Amino acid sequence: MLGAIDVNFLWLFGDSPSAREIEQNIQNAASEIYSCDGKLMGKYFSENRTPVDYSDISPILIKTLIATEDERFYFHHGIDFQGLVAAAKDFAVHGKARGASTITQQLVKNMYKTRSRKYKRGLLGKIPGIKLLIMKLKEWITAFKIEMRYSKEQILTMYLNTVDFGSNAFGIKTAARTYFNVSPLNLNYEQSAVLIGLLKATSSYNPRMNPNRSLQRRNVVLGNMLRLGNISLQQYDSLILLPIKLDYYVENNYDGQALYFREALASELKDWCKENNVNIYTDGLKIYTTIDSAMQAYAEQAMWEEMQVIQKRFNEHWGKNNPWRDESQREISGFVEKIATRTGYYKFWQKKFDGDTAKLIELLNTPHKMKVFDYALGEKDTTLSVMDSIKYMVRFMHSGFLAIEPSSGHIKAWVGDLDFNFWKYDKVLAMRQPGSTFKLFDYAEFLRQGHNPCEERIDQYVSWQVWDKGKQKLWIPHNADGICFNIPFSIKSAFARSINTIAVQISKEAGIANINATARKMGITSPLNDTIPATCLGGSDLTLLELVTAYSTVINNGIMKKPVFVTKILDRDGNQIYPTQEQNSVDTSDAALDYETAFLMQQMLKGGLTERGSASGTLWTYVTPFTKDTDFGGKTGTSSNHSDAWFVGVTPTLVAGCWVGGEYRCIHFRTGELGQGNRTALPIYGRFVSKYMRDTVFNCYHSKFPAALQPIKRPYNCKQYFTPTFEDSIKVEVEEIDGELDLIEGCF
Repeated sequence: MLGAIDVNFLWLFGDSPSAREIEQNIQNAASEIYSCDGKLMGKYFSENRTPVDYSDISPILIKTLIATEDERFYFHHGIDFQGLVAAAKDFAVHGKARGASTITQQLVKNMYKTRSRKYKRGLLGKIPGIKLLIMKLKEWITAFKIEMRYSKEQILTMYLNTVDFGSNAFGIKTAARTYFNVSPLNLNYEQSAVLIGLLKATSSYNPRMNPNRSLQRRNVVLGNMLRLGNISLQQYDSLILLPIKLDYYVENNYDGQALYFREALASELKDWCKENNVNIYTDGLKIYTTIDSAMQAYAEQAMWEEMQVIQKRFNEHWGKNNPWRDESQREISGFVEKIATRTGYYKFWQKKFDGDTAKLIELLNTPHKMKVFDYALGEKDTTLSVMDSIKYMVRFMHSGFLAIEPSSGHIKAWVGDLDFNFWKYDKVLAMRQPGSTFKLFDYAEFLRQGHNPCEERIDQYVSWQVWDKGKQKLWIPHNADGICFNIPFSIKSAFARSINTIAVQISKEAGIANINATARKMGITSPLNDTIPATCLGGSDLTLLELVTAYSTVINNGIMKKPVFVTKILDRDGNQIYPTQEQNSVDTSDAALDYETAFLMQQMLKGGLTERGSASGTLWTYVTPFTKDTDFGGKTGTSSNHSDAWFVGVTPTLVAGCWVGGEYRCIHFRTGELGQGNRTALPIYGRFVSKYMRDTVFNCYHSKFPAALQPIKRPYNCKQYFTPTFEDSIKVEVEEIDGELDLIEGCF
């Protein structure tokens, strides 16, 4: 009979756990995510389980488990026949049988889900009475096989690593931390008794939800320990008088640091996991990322602090008026109602009311208890209607921040927004208009075509014929302040001052298609329109991740590095599975700019601070204490209606960018004075820099831009080059070599 069940004779009994399953002993385990400096940032899991070794488990817990669940554990081979006889006797006398499953049988049930897999039932398994008998016999057979394959210590370890302790705590390590915030090795008698008592019913005896029942059950378990001589009567009398002291915290997937990054990381690894049959939520991996825990912490702090300032300014700016406005500054009718229709709450009740719009509207305007975001509390309990809660939440300004090491592409800090619990949409990956930060590509392509930063263009209106819906129109862009001086500016000064009219002139000379092609080589992957001139002023949407990657290309001397999320991944046995040796040997670098163009653009970016540029005044406030040892540069950007404010700051070894704006583009400041990049995005970067550079761990993102590695040979038409201030220029010595001017090394 047992043999027939084991081999599933004539498909009557269904499958049993195979020899391979028993040999591999694979159980779901959480994957751990580490920063580049070895800090545990969080986990991915479907069941929060982290396996431990037998040596990491308290002997007290082992004794408590055996005394309660299987007191003859060391004397049977998976089936306790003495216990079965006693259970049968109880059933005959009292009509109710005690549990007779051994720890090994429970392990089989927990690990292989023998009672929940419908495909294992077989033909006879569909008969209710027969089904239970077959399942029980399968557990006996598999338990015996496990006893033959593993030692008693291994079986106990597997059991304690597998069992569910309730409160989303799978395995003893997670359970000990969840209920008592201790390691399994440090569990004492009363804590062990509480946890083992939970195994009878994880809800009924949960010490948090049912403290009295948990206390009673704990004392029953301690009584088992007394009966078997594991504790003395004196110990027992003392222990049962102790209250249960919890240090309770239920860990979830969204605990820890860098939550937005971790979501992006899971998406980044999705294809690799599929190709390699890996599941980051169950395979117990150790994922070592490029994130620097100190940078990440300071980036999060900088955003939190500065966004409160911006929010206060925004609230004062709009007062009691609703900020959702169209291009003519008229309030958008039905704006809140449209958002409401996209909520799960609306869709649920729409089905319930079966098209009764009046009832639905009444419900949406009926206050009820809810939690909303609040700077002072993090989250605030309040009573609001759905409509009022939308009005409250959409008034918040948002931000994204990203820092990348340009030489390697390693992502060092990633903050997707203010609070992951309330806003899951990652602003590092949001598609928004980059404004003047896009001018990096205009000028890079202009210089690549043989022009130089000393050339001059007049700040004057320039027109451009464009096609719009089949009709030809004249496009005449304006400067941000609406003023043209009609005087010449050097290319370097025009870039630093972010003069739109000159950016349009050089873009017209360089060609929009050529500029976009260079942008793509530098790291922009979003679609760019080659026929719309407004692209040169940031009219096409892209992400902060793309923008910082592209700026990193300039700082990396023209070599584009794709953003790197992970340095290595180890499987549960400690074997490195990513990257493989073959992947390590592949060079993903891409030469987007020649060295000379990249070098010149580095100096142009520095000019944002030295040429009375759009970033100079505000940024100097933050970086002045560090300018002795570090070169800084950067570029601001603001979309035409102030919906998007940007700043990308550069040093020789770190590029960081920030975006600030409303969740919806129609929510923004009404003036450039309040909403431009140097008033909103730049201060977040400045706070980040000042925090991190004052830290004692700051030792590697800190240096001068390198001098030219080789003489630059190109026919220049001026002798002034990269002046430290607008008024005080430095004369650059030049010498003629073979008809060309050679820029002497060190002239910067």
